Amino acid sequence: MTRTDPAMTTFVLAGGCYWCLDAAYRALRGVVDVHSCFTGGTVPDPSYEQVCTGRTGHAEAVAVTFDPETLPEQVVLDAFFTMHDPTQLNRQGHDVGTQYRSAMFYADDAQREVFEAARTRAAEWWPGEIVTTIQPLGPVYPAPEAHQDFFAKNPTQGYCLAVAVPKVNRVRAAFAEYLLPN
Repeated sequence: MTRTDPAMTTFVLAGGCYWCLDAAYRALRGVVDVHSCFTGGTVPDPSYEQVCTGRTGHAEAVAVTFDPETLPEQVVLDAFFTMHDPTQLNRQGHDVGTQYRSAMFYADDAQREVFEAARTRAAEWWPGEIVTTIQPLGPVYPAPEAHQDFFAKNPTQGYCLAVAVPKVNRVRAAFAEYLLPN
């Protein structure tokens, strides 16, 4: 994932199933792209099926590209800590495995510092220990096309209704001033 517009910022974040993060970020004004991907592992160009085994080291993640003039980076990160439970180690609800871990992948020292500050803020409102890792961004591999913008393509799918909708609704309630108009 490379930045094509120097005015845009891209964060690569993992917080459970990437379908949920994708759907929640797409609701925010200033987000110009969300791309579901795999990163953080050792297997080059893994398939979805390989990542699902939990043996590749990769996490399901999203590369969120946004305009920081419209959507402050702190809001992007606070939304991240709102849409998933950062106290659950290697899982989100019934999704279990290292591929569902909570992680932030930094592209440079400035991002690392912003991520650390966001994790510290989140610790103030989450009971329990925050297990979100902050690690250098390595190779990023795109998830299959069928997984891109999954919620919009499959709004009545059971997982979307049971898991994604509540997460999207939490973000919509907490960040109403940043929502796209209906």
